[in-house]
Amino acid sequence: MRPSLIVITGPTASGKTGRAVHLAKAIGGEIISADSRQIYRGMDIGTGKDIEEYGDVPVHLIDICPAGYKYNLFEFLRDFSAAKDDIVSRGKFPILCGGTGLYVESVLKGLRLPEVPANPELRQSLEGKSLDELTSILSSMKVLHNVTDVDTAKRAIRAIEIQTYYQQHPDAARQAEPHPLTDALVIGVEIDRESRRRRITQRLHSRMEQGMVEEVRRLLDSGIPADDLIYYGLEYKFLTLYLTGELTLEEMTSRLEIAIHQFAKRQMTWFRGMEQRGFPITWLSHTLSPDEFTDKILALAEMERK
Repeated sequence: MRPSLIVITGPTASGKTGRAVHLAKAIGGEIISADSRQIYRGMDIGTGKDIEEYGDVPVHLIDICPAGYKYNLFEFLRDFSAAKDDIVSRGKFPILCGGTGLYVESVLKGLRLPEVPANPELRQSLEGKSLDELTSILSSMKVLHNVTDVDTAKRAIRAIEIQTYYQQHPDAARQAEPHPLTDALVIGVEIDRESRRRRITQRLHSRMEQGMVEEVRRLLDSGIPADDLIYYGLEYKFLTLYLTGELTLEEMTSRLEIAIHQFAKRQMTWFRGMEQRGFPITWLSHTLSPDEFTDKILALAEMERK
């Protein structure tokens, strides 16, 4: 059955974007980014936007927020839905491409998150509690499928705020019930561990040569607080620590490379978890040529080149 959406995902440095672009050209598609950091303007080298790689293929949800902003899952699902509807309305085919597993899985789950307002009194009552205490409170309210809800105290408080709102507003809770997308084709770019590690190392050195340090310095000089850049993790965390004098260049480079390798491993853990949770992924080797990769997808999707 022809899918309504094709997803191309996989770990960092696996070559997802190039595969998605080649597919889009073959089927008259447009790409929706599922990368939680490429939405920010001015964060280009560190997030690996590689805008030139898209050529004349339209791409959505890149450069839509200022650096320093904290984009969330509600906003992504809202913006994804609007982008997908727009693409389909113009007779084009939507391709979701990116490695943020939470975004990809939430789309496939068909999550519809109502906007939940802030609850200042609740937030004040939770201030000062440890992350373990907040995790315990949240786990008493719901099953913790999403570990990112409790990776910081701030996120845990927000998750408690949302669950409290749902308890007080049953209609909103019903709205938030998932409606799984059953006609999506999910493709993973498979890359062996050693090749992935080699690519990550090569890419890090290349980005340093392209001016990644200068990019982060510009962001700091523009007035974005260091803590806001550290919040984004990986390149922006470690480069900010270097530029604020907390790490030497050698320490920064070494720790950043280790962190990216660990991040790729966590991505793969998430994707395997998705498969266990009922979201099948068809893995295609990164060694396939672009044409071979696209032809296999077209065969799976029962589609032809345009």
